[in-house]
Amino acid sequence: MKKNMIALAVTAAAALPVHAQSSITLYGVIDEGINYTNNAGDKSAYQLESGYAQGSRWGLKGSEDLGSGLKAIFDLENGFDVNSGALGQGGRMFGRQAFVGLTAANYGTITLGRQYDSVVDYLAQATANGNWGGYLLSHPYDNDNTDNSFRVNNTVKYTSPDFSGLQFGGTYSFSNDTNFANNRQYSLGGQYTNGGLLLTGAYLEANNPGLSADGAIATDDANFISERLRIFGGGINYTFGAATLGFAYTNTNVGEPSATDTSVYVGAITPPNGGTLTALKFQNFEINGKYQFTPAFFVGLQYIYTAATMDATSGNENPKYHTFGLMADYNLSKRTDFYFQAAYQKVAGDKTDTVLDDAYIPGSAGVSSSANQFAVRAAIRHKF
Repeated sequence: MKKNMIALAVTAAAALPVHAQSSITLYGVIDEGINYTNNAGDKSAYQLESGYAQGSRWGLKGSEDLGSGLKAIFDLENGFDVNSGALGQGGRMFGRQAFVGLTAANYGTITLGRQYDSVVDYLAQATANGNWGGYLLSHPYDNDNTDNSFRVNNTVKYTSPDFSGLQFGGTYSFSNDTNFANNRQYSLGGQYTNGGLLLTGAYLEANNPGLSADGAIATDDANFISERLRIFGGGINYTFGAATLGFAYTNTNVGEPSATDTSVYVGAITPPNGGTLTALKFQNFEINGKYQFTPAFFVGLQYIYTAATMDATSGNENPKYHTFGLMADYNLSKRTDFYFQAAYQKVAGDKTDTVLDDAYIPGSAGVSSSANQFAVRAAIRHKF
């Protein structure tokens, strides 16, 4: 009897489906360096700053094989400041990403939580800041979110499989409000790769971004607080040998900006002559290039022309931004590198008598007191 029970147990165990072991990975980046800004409110500034080429972070990600090609996945990613040890992204425990979902090789991936939108996922990689440059090489005010100034909360995301180089996806972010459209977000994007060619495009729209703390784009996340935010654009990168050349175009329309707190970067933008601000518009044209001199050393260059428009009841103004960026990076090992960055910005065109007249490089010590600003950074980065 005992032998029969043992045989039955062995047979039953052999009949059960066999799944792969679950996996959990701890990973992170520590990015720390010294910054110099030549003009921040008419003063020079020397600062020890964290997270520029990449945001300093640590995270846990994992998967579980559910059988039949289906896996459960998750990612919890924390942002932090190396200098103070403080949490990033407004003090959130997992402010960079926090999601759980399912993935299947033939059908794609669905995830739920705090995530990146389609502009970040697809379009940003055609820009220098969204690819190899980071924060200091962002477009003015990161107006198009290609440097992921904001993440989107309450988000359902779909990412397709790779169809012979073509991949696409989208997000929908709930307002979590009784008013369904109050601070919601949706985006679509795609990319096509073939050899050294990369083509990308994306569209994002948000209703009342930043006007609530628990909606799709929280108040402390939003790059602009407004009634409506629309971003779209496209880009192309081509790699041949050791060189990569890129072009990106983005268009941002900020409708009915908040009069009290238009931008999380510079605060309220008040039109001259007592007018009311009705819209902010930005068109960004970027060319960039990178050359890999050796497997351990590259140099990248960038130029951005930004045509801005401030629509107000007292009249329209059209400042123009010229931004130049440089990065040189040397790898000491597969996980540790030194890098140097420099950025210069000049504002030309119409004078608005607002902070839009003054240069401001994202990541610098503050808004310039003039139409020019220069910033440099020397840093070390370690990945684990």
